Amino acid sequence: MKVVLLAGGYGTRISEETHLKPKPMIEIGDKPILWHIMNIFSKHGFREFVICLGYKGHVIKEYFAHYYLHGTDVTFDFGNHNQTVVHDRYLEPWKVTLVETGRDTMTGGRLKRIQKYVGQEPFLMTYGDGLADIDIKALVEFHKSHGKLATVTAIQPTGRFGALQLEDTPEVKGFMEKPRGDGGWMNGGFFVLEPQVLDYIEGDSEVWEQNPLRQLAGEGQLMGYKHTGFWQPMDTLRDKNYLEELWASGRASWK
Repeated sequence: MKVVLLAGGYGTRISEETHLKPKPMIEIGDKPILWHIMNIFSKHGFREFVICLGYKGHVIKEYFAHYYLHGTDVTFDFGNHNQTVVHDRYLEPWKVTLVETGRDTMTGGRLKRIQKYVGQEPFLMTYGDGLADIDIKALVEFHKSHGKLATVTAIQPTGRFGALQLEDTPEVKGFMEKPRGDGGWMNGGFFVLEPQVLDYIEGDSEVWEQNPLRQLAGEGQLMGYKHTGFWQPMDTLRDKNYLEELWASGRASWK
């Protein structure tokens, strides 16, 4: 099953980094967040990727074009016809297809543009800026079990601030640091999709999270897989620093 990654957006809310590189190439522990996301799928055996490029897509192409040099020892022998020798080579067993899906194309339009690369097979899809310790195999099995066209991972993000338990008096009865939100479930990415869902997308201007998902839900074709473990997007510099802290301290549950 192929994995489609949306990696073409502008990332304007983290412009401190994205004025130089696309958002999926922002590094967590010296590795792009895109690499971390791909490893989430890879450790569960899903290793064929289709990456939707847009804003500064050439940066992602150059990264994979030179990927075999990353993390290896290399000898450049300029006196011997500029021979290059890579020592102790290790590469993840990935197959990566990079697709130019348009600088200003919306999320649905990007999916529509990679239709020929996924063919008539179901595929996984997620965004290029979110990490989770989700069991991808369990997600796929859940999708197969219900027979509908689409599965979305449902998450309950923690609140950004601590919660106070106040009753009729000013006395604080309890405190919880960053509790779960209001109990509602949200789109956490990590979809499993049948190829027919691409017929719900009109063109480049279609936003996947609007009409296509609403129509699928209205027809009873969208099911939610509840994930109660770790989930964290990288929308802002604060989020990036938090993920960096988790990685550096050895508490990165997605690793």
